[in-house]
Amino acid sequence: MKTENSTISGLYYAFVDSTPALLRRLMGHLPRRLAHLWHARLMHLSALLLLAGGMALPLAAEGTAASGVWLKVDTEAATLTVMNGDKPQKVFKDIAIGRYGTTDAKMQGDHRTPLGRFTIGWIPETSRYHRFLGLTYPDVERAERALADGKISEAQWQAIRRAAETNARPPQNTPLGGFIGIHGTGAGDPRIHRQYNWTNGCIALTNEQIDRLMAWVRVGTPVEIR
Repeated sequence: MKTENSTISGLYYAFVDSTPALLRRLMGHLPRRLAHLWHARLMHLSALLLLAGGMALPLAAEGTAASGVWLKVDTEAATLTVMNGDKPQKVFKDIAIGRYGTTDAKMQGDHRTPLGRFTIGWIPETSRYHRFLGLTYPDVERAERALADGKISEAQWQAIRRAAETNARPPQNTPLGGFIGIHGTGAGDPRIHRQYNWTNGCIALTNEQIDRLMAWVRVGTPVEIR
């Protein structure tokens, strides 16, 4: 939804998750009363309100995340937790993963979710899954193992290595698979999402959950899948 993309909405969801009831009621009036102000002014005022309450602002600006924020994906507990350092900030429950579970040695077409440490490498403007946060998979360590095992060529390994060195998107068409990310359900059946691990290897949240998650992340946010 368009309103979910706005700075106001990102701030609102962050406040809803972390502020007391009185402050939530106050913030519920801000968009109407301050609609004539620029977004930058609203951001400044919102930050002052949070500081006055002794709270931390999870967003520095739209599309950016606070320093120290990372995502912890627990595939056993089916949760995605927003972390700030070693402190959990927000937990999203009942996530879905690859239909055949997880793996340390993902290959193209195996429908498994790769375990490991990645970063959010790209965020496209549109997605069939409502939103998509592309992860920097395959990573260099995995590519080195695959090269040693004869699963990829030296040219493919070099391309993955160069991408990591330049913070570029790694090749997505090698035998290791690609287009692994965190996404919503799109037009999919919410009942299927609640009952099954249904993805081709990605991490899936509901559309509402990933809208809320957007307030915390940006390109470069670390992600650990365990």
